[in-house]
This record gives sequence, structure tokens and C-alpha cells, in this order.
Amino acid sequence: MSLKALIFDVDGTLAETEEAHRDAFNATFDAWDLNWHWTRDDYRRLLKTTGGKERVRAFQAELPEGARRLSDDEIVAYHAEKTKAYTDLLKRGGLALRPGVAELIAAAREAGLRVAVATTTNRPNVEALCQCGWGRTADEVFDVIAAGDEVAAKKPAPDVFQLALERLGMAPESALAFEDSRNGVLSARGAGLRVMVTPSAYTDTDDFSAADWVVPSLERAHWPEPLRVAVG
Repeated sequence: MSLKALIFDVDGTLAETEEAHRDAFNATFDAWDLNWHWTRDDYRRLLKTTGGKERVRAFQAELPEGARRLSDDEIVAYHAEKTKAYTDLLKRGGLALRPGVAELIAAAREAGLRVAVATTTNRPNVEALCQCGWGRTADEVFDVIAAGDEVAAKKPAPDVFQLALERLGMAPESALAFEDSRNGVLSARGAGLRVMVTPSAYTDTDDFSAADWVVPSLERAHWPEPLRVAVG
């Protein structure tokens, strides 16, 4: 079956966003007087848990007895503030798309392919990245957006890719997924998709043996044959 759609993860795939996320988590920890701070090593480990609220829960589960912990309602409120801190960071600019991303999406659109997002992050973060990277709204860049807060289970569960396919109205054989993490690969494969991986700064040691292709960037020189045929 010919390729008709490209489905992209967001964080780490479209842009190296994770340092901005880490900065936003830490700034919001300070605003809440939590006395928590995530180093790069902490964050690399915590990224194995998908979802910001889930990441906070995983972190505080490791804290010693008697340490301050947030209730579920507080985590939701904290994460809303963290999201605002992250989007404010992106509004100030300085975060570029990864090499080849803009060219690939433009070429796909020119060739008549549809482009979608399947991400663990929430819609405001997708919107902020599109404004930062393209100067356009998310709906102007992508035909379909499936976000983590719209599904029952986050990656590595296949739910968000299945939702993207449902909204595209396509079978998995008609689409190609783009990811940067092992959890993302497992999610896409679980939805029946072929997967192309560009490892990011925080996922470069992940096991990508389940992926169809692993390449250093999305620049044209690294496109596999099915993508070249579809996009031209």
C-alpha cells in the first residue's frame, strides 16, 4: 500500500525540547517552594516515564518517607503552571526545529501527503512549538493532532497513534511514524506502523531494535526508499 500520511512525535522528534521542559519543571518547583531540582541525569531517567504528571508521580514515589508529596489534585495544578512556564519559554524563541523537519513536512504537503501528530504531550505544548518553529498555528502545520491527554494510556501504549490513524481515516499500512524514543517506537509498532527514528539528546542510548530505520536526522539524505518514493 502506498504511503499517504506521516505521523510525528513532538518532543525530541520535531525539536530538542527536553531541556526547555526540564527548565520549566525546575522553575515551577521553585515557584511552589518544593525544594526539588531535576538534573540532566535525573531527567534522562525520568523520561522513561511518559507524561509530565506521571513523571512527577514517579519522582515523588522515590522520595524518602516524610518528604513533602503532592496530591493528585496538586499535581494537576502544578502541571498546568509548568505547561505555562514551558510555553512562555518557547514564546521567547531560541528553540529551533531539528534538521530536516521543516523540509520534510513541506515536501510531504507538496506531494499531497497528510501530516499528523501523535504525542504524549498536551495540545498547548504542540501549539507553542508550532508557533516557535513555524510561526503558524498547529492546525496550519498539521492535518491531525492526537495528544496524550486525549487517550486512556500514554506511550508505550499504542492509543495515541491509533487515535491519529482514526482521525486520518487510514490504515496503519498507509502511514509512517517518526519517533525519537524507545517508548515511542513501541507505541507506533503497537499501532501497526512502520517507524523511523532520529535519536535525540536524551534518548541516544535507547534500544531502537524494534524500529524500521534509525537515522541521525530527517534531512533528505537520510530518507529511506519508501519515503523518497512517496515524497519525491
